Amino acid sequence: MLTERHKAIATKIWEVANRLRGPYRPPQYRLVMLPMVVLRRLDCVLEPTKAAVLAEHKRLLAARTPESAIPRMLTKVVDANRKQPLYNVSAYTFQKLLGDSDNIAPNLADYIKGFSDTARHIFEKFKFSDQIEKLDSSNRLFAAVQAMAGFDFHPNEISNLEMGYLFEHLVMRFNEQANEEAGDHFTPREVIRLMTHLVYTGEEDVYKPGVYREIYDPACGTGGMLSVSEETIRAGNTSANLGLYGQEYNDEAWAICCSDMLIKDEETDHIVLGDTLGDGKTKDGFEGRQFHYMLANPPFGVEWKDQQKIVEKEANTSGFSGRFGAGLPAINDGSLLFLQHMISKMKDSPAKGGEGSKIAIVFNGSPLFSGDAGSGPSNIRRWIIENDWLDAIVSLPDQLFYNTGIVTYVWLVTNRKAPERAGRVQLIDGTRFFQKMKKSLNNKRNELTEAHIDRLTAIYSNFRDGERETVPIEGEDEERVVSRVFENREFGFLKVTVERPLRLNFEATPERIARLDEQSTFAGLAGSKKRKDAKAVAAEEAAGRAMQDAIRAMLRKLAGKGRYMDRERFEVDLDAAARRVRMPLPTPIKKAIFAALGERDPMAEICCDGKGRPESDSELRDVENIPLPPRTALPLPMAFGPDQPNDALVTAMRPVIDAYITAEVLPHVPDAWVNHAKTKVGYEIPINRHFYVYKPPRLLAAIEADIAELEGEIAGLLRGLVV
Repeated sequence: MLTERHKAIATKIWEVANRLRGPYRPPQYRLVMLPMVVLRRLDCVLEPTKAAVLAEHKRLLAARTPESAIPRMLTKVVDANRKQPLYNVSAYTFQKLLGDSDNIAPNLADYIKGFSDTARHIFEKFKFSDQIEKLDSSNRLFAAVQAMAGFDFHPNEISNLEMGYLFEHLVMRFNEQANEEAGDHFTPREVIRLMTHLVYTGEEDVYKPGVYREIYDPACGTGGMLSVSEETIRAGNTSANLGLYGQEYNDEAWAICCSDMLIKDEETDHIVLGDTLGDGKTKDGFEGRQFHYMLANPPFGVEWKDQQKIVEKEANTSGFSGRFGAGLPAINDGSLLFLQHMISKMKDSPAKGGEGSKIAIVFNGSPLFSGDAGSGPSNIRRWIIENDWLDAIVSLPDQLFYNTGIVTYVWLVTNRKAPERAGRVQLIDGTRFFQKMKKSLNNKRNELTEAHIDRLTAIYSNFRDGERETVPIEGEDEERVVSRVFENREFGFLKVTVERPLRLNFEATPERIARLDEQSTFAGLAGSKKRKDAKAVAAEEAAGRAMQDAIRAMLRKLAGKGRYMDRERFEVDLDAAARRVRMPLPTPIKKAIFAALGERDPMAEICCDGKGRPESDSELRDVENIPLPPRTALPLPMAFGPDQPNDALVTAMRPVIDAYITAEVLPHVPDAWVNHAKTKVGYEIPINRHFYVYKPPRLLAAIEADIAELEGEIAGLLRGLVV
């Protein structure tokens, strides 16, 4: 979090924003203040070399230097080691702008126009030129520039990481005013620090001198994941060569991220503006690229309707050669799409001769268990776990993010597991690792300290099943298990449909005959398909009603037969009664009669179809979730999607299914059987269940004593009121 000094700076910036009130409402402050902060930071960066740049620019123009060569030569004046063009050739700085208050608007526009191409493009995405005109017409522009000129944002004074904290705080406050999702563009920095510590733990190669590694965030926001990743690696390897890549769909967040990259002399072309999943206008900005490390906090609990057409087309046409072969999540939460996207960008595993990749991604609870067996979310989990990519999941405390108070989870996914982790998944309960903030920020009331981050990282590194930790529980310290290790298959199950036979009795009572009118087929006899000829319609309807009456009369003659306990015997007598009155009984009408006159009866005979097979009773149908056997016992066929045949699955799992049904089902319902055509594989990760600790309820006597004590206190208060 921010230090007290940085909090004070953020507060002063907010005070400047409040001076905009009138022409701007508080939710609109961001339109001015975010680009203004970026502009002032660039101004501070370039001010020491401004005179030299102007002199060199004048010389280059006089010498008729080719225009294409000028950016490189001016950049070298700013910094001989700089690679990315960054300079300003206008005559202005913030201080010089204040010397001509009457022309502040055109001069500021000229100042921005004097930046190198990338910096100028950043302000175009901020749409700051629109705000200059509005500020000037409302007589607010000079005061805003004057106030911002009082801040020293030079990197020697405020580092890039610290500027990230400031932007985080400002965006949170601006979004809070607009009642928007405050965490849409960034993640609390301590959460990012935890993610980077987890990702780079055990990664010995990244700390080798001169190593080159590429880091990618498909929903990079203001660039926090990339900046903290760089900081974490360079803390242990100052000579590392890092390529930072990201994509962001929000113009404002993209501009902030690019300004940060530009000041750090990173490749701004590596930050792509557009929708990572694809919305028809923009697409994945790094098609065909793979990365060593990937970190993301994608939008969760957010619909992906805008991307649905593109995503479904890719899933249907490309399958596993594309990004979404394993399945698609529910339309109201596209977070698992981002994880599949990131997996598609993993480098080949060491087993295939590659370097492999490692991913850290933040989710809410939905990806852990949403979706039934065979559904998109379940199949995605299955695909990840069966391929042995899921390394660990860390549950975080609630009230950690600005825009939500829910518990969140960090998933670690990799195709280069250490040998001791192969075939296993570690679950870590980090929900008790936090401290209360002195002052809450929107929904954020808890924070991770460096000690918490270090301890959670150590627990991950230890990889011990049953590791315990003393943590605060409801105000008291308790020792709890905080790490569990499971075999991959322990998260999988077979969803088996268990059928019971249909047993019906039949009786032609007045009440049951009256239920015929509730059967659509029988009721439809009194209707007519003729529409234009009124006489024909009336005649057809009359004939239908006559047939209904005849059927009722025929059934009343069966009343004397009493109750049938066998549908086959009832059908024989029904057909005989129909023949006696020469009434045809089409199959749909016969089914309507069975439905009206039949009632479920566990003592009745089993109803069978035309081939003598028992019919199933949908009301008695049940589902059993059977744990998957260990990987070494039986291979699990990998086939995904609701349309995939399950013959191979049933053949492989038949011994497991039969053994379970024999032991757990048939002793209670001997007439049950399995509908193997409906057997599916499901995967879920019930992390909370594995760390649940049962606490017995308080003794009744203790509760009664508390009630008696409260009653006594209330009585005393009432006596005081009466007196």
